[in-house]
Amino acid sequence: MSGTIYALANQKGGVGKTTTAVNLAACLAEAGEQALLIDLDPQANATSGLGEQANGSSSYDLLDGASVAEVARPTRFVNLELVPAKPELAGAAVELGRHADGERYLQASLAGARERYRFVFLDCPPSFGPLTVNALAAADRVIVPVQAEYYALEGLSQLLGSIELVKKRLNPRLGIAGILLTMVDGRTRLAAEVEAEVRRHFGELVFTTTVPRSVRLAEAPSHGLPAIAYDRRSSGAEAYWKVAMELVERS
Repeated sequence: MSGTIYALANQKGGVGKTTTAVNLAACLAEAGEQALLIDLDPQANATSGLGEQANGSSSYDLLDGASVAEVARPTRFVNLELVPAKPELAGAAVELGRHADGERYLQASLAGARERYRFVFLDCPPSFGPLTVNALAAADRVIVPVQAEYYALEGLSQLLGSIELVKKRLNPRLGIAGILLTMVDGRTRLAAEVEAEVRRHFGELVFTTTVPRSVRLAEAPSHGLPAIAYDRRSSGAEAYWKVAMELVERS
């Protein structure tokens, strides 16, 4: 098995990044793929979104030289493993910034992950700090969730420019897996205009499927469940299943 490592990145919060990481990992595991979710956000929302707690080893240990095999744990979902996050991860971000080679710590720890999993997802913090840079230095591809809002294109252009810098400096193999439009309100003209503009600028980079605003999708994390386990017939669960299948085709 030769898997792919995906970083989910956007310097803007509230765009559905963690929701996307949790639900893509869960959908692919449900489809029979070996999947790993690594929570790199000190808020640990991806960890709690799977109903897990950060007891024992965590992503902090990956940055301290531990291997994925040492810290990944099974979840209650078949084929899906997790490396949880702890609040202490915020301190690690400060430490990484003090070291000349601090941008590559995760790269070394994830070296064997592609042989263990078909899909590895790195849920990054909503900033372009040391933790996100580490994720991009270790990843093969980036998934960029973008909320269908007025300033979407401006923020997206800035983010893609930052990703290009990481590619030049740290990770020549890094590419864009896709741009995913999230929280799309199909009732508004604005959402349609934003989608059209993003597709015009970025073409085939944009996933065909969009993720709608969904009450059930928003409720699922509070129950510690991905949408497919909380209500698989909900519009959010169906959308993420389709995105996951698109990702399989693109991989």
